[in-house]
Amino acid sequence: MTETIAATVQPGASDDVGEARSLTQDAWRSLRKNKIFWFSVLLIGLFVLMAIWPSLFTNKDPGFGDISNVRERPSSAHWFGTDTQGYDIYARTIYGARASIIVGIMASLTTLLLGGLIGVLSGFYGGWFDALLSRVTDIFYAIPLLLGGILFMASFPNGPNSSYFLVVAKVVLVLSIFGWPTIARLMRSSVLQVKPNEYVLAARALGASPWRIIRSHILPNALAPAIVVATINLGVFIVAEATLSFLGIGLTPPAISWGVAISDALSAIRTYPHVLFFPSLFLSLAVLAFILLGDAVRDAFDPKSR
Repeated sequence: MTETIAATVQPGASDDVGEARSLTQDAWRSLRKNKIFWFSVLLIGLFVLMAIWPSLFTNKDPGFGDISNVRERPSSAHWFGTDTQGYDIYARTIYGARASIIVGIMASLTTLLLGGLIGVLSGFYGGWFDALLSRVTDIFYAIPLLLGGILFMASFPNGPNSSYFLVVAKVVLVLSIFGWPTIARLMRSSVLQVKPNEYVLAARALGASPWRIIRSHILPNALAPAIVVATINLGVFIVAEATLSFLGIGLTPPAISWGVAISDALSAIRTYPHVLFFPSLFLSLAVLAFILLGDAVRDAFDPKSR
């Protein structure tokens, strides 16, 4: 699969650089005309704004539970109703974006950096070094993301006094540990396609150092597939965080996230479905936005689509 993506978005070296637009310029020109791209950017911008500045959307305290208003239906006072503990669901849904977006972005960036570095080194140097890194990558790749996350979080549970940032960092760490092999395999495949090109061979002949070749010639032409997959992985990591929190081994109360809200709503799903519906809706929209963005970027980097 990774080889297919790499072949799809891998740029080729042009014989006439002066007449050809760069891949980035072509991609941006394609994205500007893509309505799906702008729709996904708008949704993502909205969720990021919720994560950074939740008070812009609500003035209610998400940690205040009014036991006299338990399981209220949506109304003008409580737009999304209240949950089993009297919390305002709208406020908790807005504030829940912060943890989910932070985990998704941090895990995606970490896997891109770690997997990208391993993939570049493996593909560029080859030989026994490539064989060693490839076998390590295969070992981690064989472990499913959620299964690895469940085993890790169950083996190192959160303490009763664990801080919010410590738990978030632990979730990011576990998703990064089991999420980087996909990027590494993809980057290795891309580097192997770029390395035989004439401009790389010319740089070697002129005595350029390996790091200069990687920085100036390999990365600019091999990074596009990894960026596409990292964008799509954002949605995957948000779902993974919600799943771990739903199982009670990720973020736990009093932390606020969409996964925690869905877990708390499970007991009332039949009689009060609105308690589950709204956090699930926001989670689904966020994941959809990142997947649509990744698809739009992939299509923009695909020469066959232009």
